Formats: sequence, C-alpha cells, structure tokens
Amino acid sequence: MTGVDPWKGGGGVKTEQNMTAVCQTVKLVNPLEDQNWDARLLSHPGYSFFHSSAWARVMWQTYGYEPVYFTVHEGNRLVALLPVMEAASWVKGTRGVSLPFTDFCELLDADGLLESALLPEAIKLGEKRGWNYLEVRGGREHFASAPAWDQFATHELELSADTDQLFANCEPAVRRAIRKGEREGVRVEILRSVEAIGEFYKLHCFTRRKHGLPPQSFTFFENIHKYIIAQSLGFVCLARSQGRVIAGAIFFNIGKRALYKYGASDERFQQLRGNNLVIWEAIKFLGHHGFKTLNFGRTDLPQEGLRRFKCGWGATEKTIEYVRYDFRKNEFVGREMHQQALWANRMFQNLPVGFGRLIGKLAYRHMA
Repeated sequence: MTGVDPWKGGGGVKTEQNMTAVCQTVKLVNPLEDQNWDARLLSHPGYSFFHSSAWARVMWQTYGYEPVYFTVHEGNRLVALLPVMEAASWVKGTRGVSLPFTDFCELLDADGLLESALLPEAIKLGEKRGWNYLEVRGGREHFASAPAWDQFATHELELSADTDQLFANCEPAVRRAIRKGEREGVRVEILRSVEAIGEFYKLHCFTRRKHGLPPQSFTFFENIHKYIIAQSLGFVCLARSQGRVIAGAIFFNIGKRALYKYGASDERFQQLRGNNLVIWEAIKFLGHHGFKTLNFGRTDLPQEGLRRFKCGWGATEKTIEYVRYDFRKNEFVGREMHQQALWANRMFQNLPVGFGRLIGKLAYRHMA
C-alpha cells in the first residue's frame, strides 16, 4: 500500500512564514490538569464524549496512558484538537493513539489546521518519544489522501422529548420487540450505583465470552463508575425479569450528546427482548432530559445484522475511517482488509469466564 507524505495535499497554499505563525499557536494540554477542559471542549461544535477529561482519566487511572492533547485556541474557544495518549508496552512498543478504547475520536479541525499545525507537532513529538505509529480513529477526510487503516460503521439517532415520534421512527420489528418485552413484564431501571456496575459486569463477562473476547478488568469498570457515572456523565440500564438481570447497557453523555458504549445480555432470556427495552428506555430518558443525539458506537462493516438493528431505531449510518502514520516508514499506511483472529475468538469462547477475566486484566493494557 502506498504511503502518503503528511506535508502534501489539502489546506491551501502554506508559506514557511505563515506555517511558523500557526505552529506557534499549538499548545500541548493535559486535560487531567486543566480544570476548564470540558467547558472549552464544549465550545467546539464537533465535541464528543471521548474528547472529555473523564474518559482521559479512566484511561490514565486504569492503564497509565499519558495524555498529550495538541490544541489550538482563540481565547477560551477551542479551535482545533488532536487528542493523543501515549501507550507504552513491552509487547507492542510505544504508540500514540487517538484515543485508546474509543469507537471513534475524530480530530476537531473546522479551520483546516491539521496539516499546517497539529500533525507536524504530533509527528515531531512521536519521533522524539520513539512511537512506532500514530493512530487517529476517525476524520480521515482531514488527512488529504491518506489511506484508511481501518473502517467501521457508526449510527446516530436524533433525539427529542416526543416519545410518540421516537417510537414511530422505529422500524416495525423494533416496535414489536418493545411491545413484547413490556407484555412479558420486563422492567428497566436507570441507575448510577456501583452495585449496578457490578451486576452489569457479570453479564458483560459472559457476553464477551460468547463473542470470543476477554472482558476488560473490573477495575476499568470501577473507574468508569468513579469518574463518569458518579459524576452524572453516564448511567447504567438494567432489564429485569422476575428479579433476574437479563440485559444491560452503559451509556455516557456530555453536553447534549449521548453514547451507547457497552451492552450485554443473558442469551437464555433473549425471547423476552430485554436488549430492546434497555435501549428504548434509555432513548426516552435521554430525550426527556434534553439530549439531542444518541450514538450507537462502532460496528464492524461485515456485521450487517447488527447494522440493520441499529438503523431500526431510526438512526443514520455513516462510515468511520481510521488512519495510521508509521514512524518507521515516515508515511501514512493502509491495509487491504481487517484481519480477524478467528482462532483466538474460538479459544476465548471455550475458556472459563474467570480465566478470560485474568487474560483481559493482563492483556488490555498492551492493546490500547
């Protein structure tokens, strides 16, 4: 795959003089040390939860990743942002990732400052710190002709306080599933307690095993509770049938935007449609509290059934494209297709849940 020179293409004519002037405005910010970070973030129209200080703190507390956010400001207004975390690992080396364990984290660049300001500074720091690569998860359109390193789908739903209209926007199959869950007596709770996190985590571990993946550590979810949910930046939805938790989900929010981040269910009770009721009650709750959008996270493009399910709520689908700059080749690189380690998926499906948790606790720090 042919690489792309980061200094070429896009952004108009740049003289050495005006490039220097712009680059001087780039400021490295650690959102963990900036008490006004989230307020400045919300001043940019492209903000998302993953740009927030809360998500950065979860990453830092759980894995020790160091935040290095490249910013351009005009007064208190955030003009451009390339958020990066340095992930050091004896397994995979040191990398700059924007950002670890995010579905998407598009750079914020309404004024075309990526190639003239943000990217040169990021490459300079990466060379100094010995990064193997810099990966940006979303926003490939800002990178001139850089090839896509990976591709996913994402789905976003417009919210409102009009419950009847939200229900009408759902496809008939989704409406039938909601009604069936209600007839079956499934009840959904919206919670912010650490106990709710624990109940969700039990389901999460079994769901991850079903999909052939190790779960993140419980410490990771404890930090999600401490720095996100307990700060009213998210909540847990749990669906119960006869007192038993049969489905659950974790949602994040900032400003007027919400995100569906984690979902899990007990497949033995799939016919009760707990998953559908969890999402429906969250949609109603968010609309009632004035949120404007709900993002359903990322989906692998080959997962057509899951993509249809998310579209069934009235959400709009778009493609997310990641880019990767390889410091060993000094260029952006792409790959022909996403490679899945099917043998690893099969192995995790047959491991005891406790062993999968141990592997997740040891491995995720190196994965970023």
